[in-house]
Amino acid sequence: MIDRATVDRIYAAANIVDIIGDYVTLKRKGVNYQACCPFHDEKTPSFVVSPSKGVYKCFGCGKGGNAVTFVMEHEGVSYPEALKMVAKRYGIQVEEREQTEEDVRRNNDRESMFALNGWTAEYFSKFMFENVEGRTVGLSYFSQKRGFTDATIRKFGLGFCSAKGDAMTQAALAAGYKEEFLLSTGLTLKRESDGRLYDRFRDRVMFPVHNISGRVVAFGGRTLRTDGKVAKYQNSPESEIYSKTRELYGLYFAKKAIQQQGYAIMVEGYTDVISMHQAGVENVVASSGTSLTQDQIRLLSRFTRNITVIYDGDSAGVKATMRGIDMILKEGMNVRVVSLPVEHDPDSFARAHTADEVRDYIQSAEVDFLSFKAKLLMREAGKDPIKRSEVIGDVVRSIVQIPDSIQRSVYIKECARTMDVDENVLIAEVARKRAMLSGDPEAEEFIRRQQSQRRRQQEQQPQQEVEVDVMRSTVAGSSVDALEYELVKYLLKAGHKSFEVMEGRRAVQINIATEILQNLEADQLTFANPIYQSILQTYREHWLRLGEGVEVPAQYFVNHPDPAVCNMAVDIMTSDDNYIASAIWAQKDVHIESEGEILTNGVPKAIMLYRSKVVERMINEQRERLKDPMISEEEEAECLQQLSKLNQVKLAIAKQSKRLIL
Repeated sequence: MIDRATVDRIYAAANIVDIIGDYVTLKRKGVNYQACCPFHDEKTPSFVVSPSKGVYKCFGCGKGGNAVTFVMEHEGVSYPEALKMVAKRYGIQVEEREQTEEDVRRNNDRESMFALNGWTAEYFSKFMFENVEGRTVGLSYFSQKRGFTDATIRKFGLGFCSAKGDAMTQAALAAGYKEEFLLSTGLTLKRESDGRLYDRFRDRVMFPVHNISGRVVAFGGRTLRTDGKVAKYQNSPESEIYSKTRELYGLYFAKKAIQQQGYAIMVEGYTDVISMHQAGVENVVASSGTSLTQDQIRLLSRFTRNITVIYDGDSAGVKATMRGIDMILKEGMNVRVVSLPVEHDPDSFARAHTADEVRDYIQSAEVDFLSFKAKLLMREAGKDPIKRSEVIGDVVRSIVQIPDSIQRSVYIKECARTMDVDENVLIAEVARKRAMLSGDPEAEEFIRRQQSQRRRQQEQQPQQEVEVDVMRSTVAGSSVDALEYELVKYLLKAGHKSFEVMEGRRAVQINIATEILQNLEADQLTFANPIYQSILQTYREHWLRLGEGVEVPAQYFVNHPDPAVCNMAVDIMTSDDNYIASAIWAQKDVHIESEGEILTNGVPKAIMLYRSKVVERMINEQRERLKDPMISEEEEAECLQQLSKLNQVKLAIAKQSKRLIL
């Protein structure tokens, strides 16, 4: 059983277009996408995907559902397994367990909290329109000061909470809602001194926060007092149904317009969104004054890959905007920025202009984010070389976030021109930081770096034979094969040595052979390449006999009865990647990793990458078995059990990967 909160998070993250696009070729048609149905033969597309609704439907065979049920149908897996497959795509951790009485109670509690929030939103709205206090204070603020029409006010469910300390709480209790849910949603607070209940949002105008499906999950309340003794905004606390890092204000009302317009406008606050909507520009959402999060960006990416950020004209608004955009770039989205005149924010600008004027201004004023950032920061740095260097580093950090290599290349070229920097310098720095910060999981890249270092050392040591490297490169025909080579190499050349890791503040020495052999044994892994497997088995036998830290003599390999094993052992042992930088590099003041550094970084990562690749292959094999229409129930159950175990291993490897990156 997967708990309800995790299921909700999976559905919130799932981009149905991306998921189905992995299986069929989707073509955009209006706000939807079409394709030939993957579930029956057809020549005319009748399979429709609606990203705004998060559903698919085939009007030929009648099949329909959401992203998770599509994976179920296409992969032939159970619902929990489909959930886990989608969760894996978005990096969401899933722990499956049997549903308990506590799970049932928790799900019921969530529904009770949703119901209470819905009732409360109606209560605040009704109080503002029908109560004298509500009309005098709340309605006059929205209509007169903000210029919102009744239609706009009702559309967003705006309201008012009475200044009387417990009016809303008492009304909710009278309507049959329980105290525990008033407290858990944060609508009501309890005094410690006497246990008295009172309204969190008393004497505030109210902004309900809707999730993507339109249900009220939280509230924001703004005080109209000007004495500065109370916070301007009061927001609902985190709860079972609300996490501020996963919601975007206004997305429920904006998602259709975002698809139609092909981009989303990002602003800061509630009134910015509402004023833009009233002006006729509806593809607008807000982060509600909090820093953008990965969950929010992924939620928005379900509807568009293009974001235009509008910031206030003051310098503080510019700085705040730039801090959050790197995360958008990291998700592979296109970001443009619009600077408003200094006297305006999005709210006031929308109230002062028509929809066409707002759109025209955005179209004429928007610029690419990175180009804008480079120009702005370089202008501020002036001719100060230290500040200019800091600016270059700042821009590089943004470029590093972009996952697409072609897009990175374009930005590097443009920023090099803008900042008057050698393009090759930027290329090298971006490459260095991506290797250092991104923790690139592809084994091919890992091997490429390893071999590149060996080639550099060979260039500085021409007196040694280098032909073996050519021979080795022809052996490594795949990433798994290449990683098996790396692990065998570490065993033969440094298995008796140790590398250092930090446990807290204490340095611990880890024997290389022990680390490799125990990890392989723990996962019951054997090498696919029979030559490497033979070397591994031979090494293990002698290592067990000699003990940890004792070098296994080379003769057991170079004199091996199998010629293929002998040739490979000679290849490895005579290769010149002896980990030691030559004196020439030192004289050039270039840092080359020491033997200890290479072993510390290389051994754990090689093990992790190999385990990851093998486990992924095993998972794919089990999935292929499940696709067999002749599979028996017993075999299917066995496959699902194996998949569960393998996914647990995959999760453990992913956690290890994060530690290695850190």
